[in-house]
Amino acid sequence: MIKVLLADDHAFVRDALVDLLSESGDVTVVAECEDGEQVLEAAQRTEPDVVLLDLAMPRVTGLEAARELLAAQPRTRVVILTGSLTPALVKEAEEIGVVGYLLKDDDPGALPGHVRAVAAGGTAWSAAASAHQRGAV
Repeated sequence: MIKVLLADDHAFVRDALVDLLSESGDVTVVAECEDGEQVLEAAQRTEPDVVLLDLAMPRVTGLEAARELLAAQPRTRVVILTGSLTPALVKEAEEIGVVGYLLKDDDPGALPGHVRAVAAGGTAWSAAASAHQRGAV
């Protein structure tokens, strides 16, 4: 089983993601966080294979949580899952060391496959985020 930690400040989104990932059969959500402040402790406690972080969360943003988590646990596989996309956000995420940047309006059915790819050592960049990486936008 692939262990996932979810961090999103909207309970509805977290519940939907838990349902979506659980239905895949090989992914289990081991922790849910409603803000970035909870991420490091939850990751240390549950040792997830993949961490899915929203960007816009109270107290500590997703990028701040990613920076803190990757400093403490550099092998952690972090993917941003957000509704926000700018070249600056994509660049900062990449510089921090996240291995994926997905948009909430991407195909939800593709998310379990992205989680599998990241857990196996790959990456998961939405087409729009990839375009920002290449400077095409």
